[in-house]
Amino acid sequence: MSGTYMIRAKKLVTVTEKGSINDGAMLVKNGLIADIGPWEKLWVEHRANGVALLDCRDWVIAPSLADCHTHLLEFAPGSLFPVTEETHGAAGMSLLLKALSCGITALGEQICGHPKCGFDLAFYRRLASFVPIDVCFSLSSISIGFSQLAHFTAATGPHPVERERLAAPEIVHVLAGESEYPGENLFLNATPANFKPEEVPRAGEIIYEQSELTQVVDAFHRSGKSIGVHVGGEEAIRMALAAGVDVLHHAHGITEQQIIEAAQKNIKIVATPLGGTHELPNSPEQISRLVQAGVTTAISTDAYLPPHEQASWLSFPDRELKGPETLIAIAQPAMKLLQKQGYGENEILSLITRNPAMVLGKEKRYGSLGKGLEANFLVTAGVPGLEITSEEDIRQVYYRGVKVIDRIGEG
Repeated sequence: MSGTYMIRAKKLVTVTEKGSINDGAMLVKNGLIADIGPWEKLWVEHRANGVALLDCRDWVIAPSLADCHTHLLEFAPGSLFPVTEETHGAAGMSLLLKALSCGITALGEQICGHPKCGFDLAFYRRLASFVPIDVCFSLSSISIGFSQLAHFTAATGPHPVERERLAAPEIVHVLAGESEYPGENLFLNATPANFKPEEVPRAGEIIYEQSELTQVVDAFHRSGKSIGVHVGGEEAIRMALAAGVDVLHHAHGITEQQIIEAAQKNIKIVATPLGGTHELPNSPEQISRLVQAGVTTAISTDAYLPPHEQASWLSFPDRELKGPETLIAIAQPAMKLLQKQGYGENEILSLITRNPAMVLGKEKRYGSLGKGLEANFLVTAGVPGLEITSEEDIRQVYYRGVKVIDRIGEG
């Protein structure tokens, strides 16, 4: 359904100052939320206008989810499917649809340069345009921790570059100019990616000198862009904080003093409990500490990744690559811990809705439910991460007011 309609819910979790509204309703007009509040009040005010009613009084409505750190279009297709260049794009679109079916309507996607395919940003943007999902792209340089370090950049595509070129002005200019949000614009540490540990013995090695890192950060800022970095370990995080980086992706191994410094400098952190660096990933306790310190924290999958072997808070029975379908499950341990500590469901849910939207720079468009925002929302069996973790409990997904996923099968 599109156009104008009112939808009623058992509870609306707005992730705004309105909090949760029992027996709530939203008025949707042309893809935007036109009004929101108690059902009886809204129905009295708007029923005379003959608006259509969607009765979801048995269900919870919450903002749709955002996963602000993924690798679905460039690296995941070849990791999951026996694709060639001719079928790479089809695999990527199938992964976007999978994310959408799991309640995710916004993604932060990294383009790093792939050694086996030379697709450009226009190609990936075109793929994203075929699926009703908002994809923001971050262009990056990447260093992979093989015995002989491998360096690639989105500016140079499938052609490897020397380490010394990673900070070259002509490459940094392209990354800063084309990036749409501060994702993993550079890898301060060599990454293990989703390789087996024995294949990436140099994972974690610091790639940049402090002066080079500062130079790249300054170049982004002069271009009017924020910058994010892949980083793990105390020393690398110290360098990122000193250089003035805006977003720390992973920040595995961050110390208490560094958490305080990040909060003071208003630096955002994208936590990845699945893994993603050479360090132990973000535990529920660490994520809780970030929230307590006032750090804007988003939880993301970094999909597709295998679960870290030492991540005791994860309950996966295998180390198969995990994707967006796990976002709620990997966020739940931290969300439940925060609930025990007295945080409310709206603030907790912001870890996978409003906060990642803030990282993407889209919080004025989506990530919460309020007047004037896009009508991107879920009809669910409970509050994601606190009451449900299964994608099957996400009964419907709406994107810009239009129902795009339906497990209820009515209407």
